Amino acid sequence: MSSLNLEELYRGAPLIRVEPPGPRAKEIIERDHRLLMQSFGRWYPLVASRGYGALVEDVDGNIYIDFNSGLAVMNVGHSHPRVVEAIKKQAEKLLHYSITDFYYSPAVELAEKLMSIAPISSNKKVYYGNSGAEAIEASMKISRGHFRNARPYIIAFIGAFHGRTFGAMSLTASKPVQRAGFSPLVPNVVHIPYPYPYRCPFKAEEPEECGDAVIGFMEDWVFGKYVPPEETAAIVFEPIQGEGGYVVPPDNFLPKLRRLADKYGILLVDDEVQAGMGRTGRWFAIQHWGVEPDLVAIAKGIASGMPLSAVVGRAEIMDLPRGSHASTFGGNPVSAAAASAVIDVIREERLLENAEKVGGHLLKRFKEMMDTIDLIGDVRGKGLMIGVELVKDRRTKEPAKKEIAALLERCFKRGVLVISAGLSVLRIAPPLVIPLEVADKAVDIIEEELKKIWSEAKHQSSTS
Repeated sequence: MSSLNLEELYRGAPLIRVEPPGPRAKEIIERDHRLLMQSFGRWYPLVASRGYGALVEDVDGNIYIDFNSGLAVMNVGHSHPRVVEAIKKQAEKLLHYSITDFYYSPAVELAEKLMSIAPISSNKKVYYGNSGAEAIEASMKISRGHFRNARPYIIAFIGAFHGRTFGAMSLTASKPVQRAGFSPLVPNVVHIPYPYPYRCPFKAEEPEECGDAVIGFMEDWVFGKYVPPEETAAIVFEPIQGEGGYVVPPDNFLPKLRRLADKYGILLVDDEVQAGMGRTGRWFAIQHWGVEPDLVAIAKGIASGMPLSAVVGRAEIMDLPRGSHASTFGGNPVSAAAASAVIDVIREERLLENAEKVGGHLLKRFKEMMDTIDLIGDVRGKGLMIGVELVKDRRTKEPAKKEIAALLERCFKRGVLVISAGLSVLRIAPPLVIPLEVADKAVDIIEEELKKIWSEAKHQSSTS
């Protein structure tokens, strides 16, 4: 699609031609329910057909502003011409020839680019998989394998989401449904509270007090009374929790976590599956705090919708023996070519700068809404990873679960694709290519619907 046509679409978006879900969408949904295992958690009945830039078109011709990027995947926008061209060129040459058994150049070329942006300054190596969960599984094996299993424990955080395969699920602790019925899980995974300033588990009043409390709890209570630190291989964390509610930790937390890990020789595994690839205005979210991890897990936005993940780690840690870990499709040449194009696009189109500019503007707008909409309890984020937490009462901080569900549905009906996270947090994560004026149109709709829901809630409260 030409840039002129995309500009025209942006000017007309959102465009609802028929109330969603329309007749074609309903027909596909019925077939889906009949044929697919329904273990998903769909947000609303969107049946996507095409995507362009920061827009999505459904099968009935409705055009929506995408405020979730297909779950933080389409960072360079839908069907970016350079990514599509890279996929086409590679598909004409070589679709597959397993990197686990042979060699090809796209995987090597991508590794060189990943090393140039990874938040690790020392010599690095790369491992490829197909998904975020695979990157986490690999990180667990690399961590334990590096110590030849002399350190069997792994620390993770409550509120974290690391995936749904057994190893990754053993680290995940964001919703009980994700773990219910699947025990026993991988042993020797210990969860501790994450420093969530708005809902600090240690009731600290100030954000940095909350960060100190978590570090103190880990050292004094976990390592002091329960888990031998010399038997702990890794601490796995999200620098900004995603599924847990777009939780931004206090500024003191990650530097102190790095120092604590260094004290005991523990590896830091940085899960950047959702926060990475430019989402926060840096290549990786951890760079906001100047902290270097030992391993970083990358997926979602890495290849613009093609299945790919990577673990980038310090070379001396990436030392699993031959044959001990591999993935047939990991580092697929077509996916690798797409990822190389994604990195080039983010650099050349200055998308980190756009994420900071548009994200800063949206953060300011949502904070200003707090003056007139008491339903908003907290606004936080970096770049285009913004959480707007809704509460029934700012004093009690009771989650506004019904209200946020209503908000998502209403925004969908009006042409904005936004989703939630945590207890009742609006998750703002549009493609990094989104123009400021298009983002503003989406926020206008969100604000209008928030005001209506807040007004309805006040009226209901006054008449009950």
